[in-house]
Order: sequence, then structure tokens, then C-alpha cells
Amino acid sequence: MTKTTSILMGGVGGQGIVLASRLLAHVIQAHGYDLKISEIHGMAQRGGSVLTYVRFGSEVHSPLIEAGQADYVLAGEKLEAWRWLPYLRRGGTMVCSTQEIKPLPVITGAERYPEKILAKMQALVDDGLLGGLYAIPALEMAASCGEPKAATVALVGVLAARLEFPGESYLQALADIVPARFLEANKKAFLAGYNYF
Repeated sequence: MTKTTSILMGGVGGQGIVLASRLLAHVIQAHGYDLKISEIHGMAQRGGSVLTYVRFGSEVHSPLIEAGQADYVLAGEKLEAWRWLPYLRRGGTMVCSTQEIKPLPVITGAERYPEKILAKMQALVDDGLLGGLYAIPALEMAASCGEPKAATVALVGVLAARLEFPGESYLQALADIVPARFLEANKKAFLAGYNYF
């Protein structure tokens, strides 16, 4: 592989975006690629955004991803998907949860939650600007697997089905980084996402 693949992961503090990037990084390193990763935590502990950049290839010089350069965006909820959409390149792929987490300005009534986010992104796919939109009820899927906090792992499953690494690599990575008491639920959530489409 000579091309660098760029993945932006965004969500709200507590959703597991950092775990998702660690999981992906573990798999990438196991396959011998050069990897650069960067995390931005903002006001994550207060419900703010968490953002990670993951870039891999034969030789990667920087972890940063500029607007219009990401091959994939993985978003923990719809507003985060909308926020990071400009980072996708033309033909890039969006993987997101259908969940809505209302930010403080929406809760207080100062702003409104944007309407029809998924429909607007689907229109970009229909117009050929995005390569794909994969939106799943990640929270509900993870809850049915026994661990609602594994929602982001279900999203990684959807992303993994579009990347070049075998699913078994992710299951091994989960075994390496997730505490034993949460492992089975996380594996189920990953497979639910991996096999969703």
C-alpha cells in the first residue's frame, strides 16, 4: 500500500471515540503499516467534542487531516457527523450513529438541533459527492449486545467491513485492549456492526 488512508473519528465525551481509535490503531500496527494518530479532547468531560485523527499507509508524515482530505469519518452521533462532514474528501465515506445527543445550547433553547441530517447526507451520496453513508442505531445495537457503551465499537465494525483488514484482527485487538468483563459484549457489538450492511 502506498496511499495514505485518513480516518477522522468524532463524538461526544464518554462515547468511546478514544477506544475506537485505539482499537483501529492496534489493528493497523499489527499489519505493519506506518501509523500516525492524534487526539483532541476539547471540553469532552462536559459533553463536548472528542476528535481523533488516524492515518496509515507505507509512510505517513503527519497525523493531521485537513478539510476535504478524510477518506472516512466515523461519528458517534448525527450532529457530530454533520460537524465533521466537511473533512470528507469527494467520494469519502461517512459511518455514523443515528443517535442524537443534544448539546447544551439546544437543551437551553438557545439553538435548535439541525433537522434531517441523515437525509441531507444521503442527498450528497445521491449526487455523487459522498461515496457512502452508513448510519446505524449503534446505541440500540450495543444495548442488545449487553453493553450500551460499546456503541462506538459497533460503528468500528461498520468501518472495518470497508477497510482491508480481516474481522478477526479486530476481535483479537478487542481481546488485547478491552477488560475481560466487557469483552464478550464488545465482540458482539463489533460483529453486529461488521455484518449490518
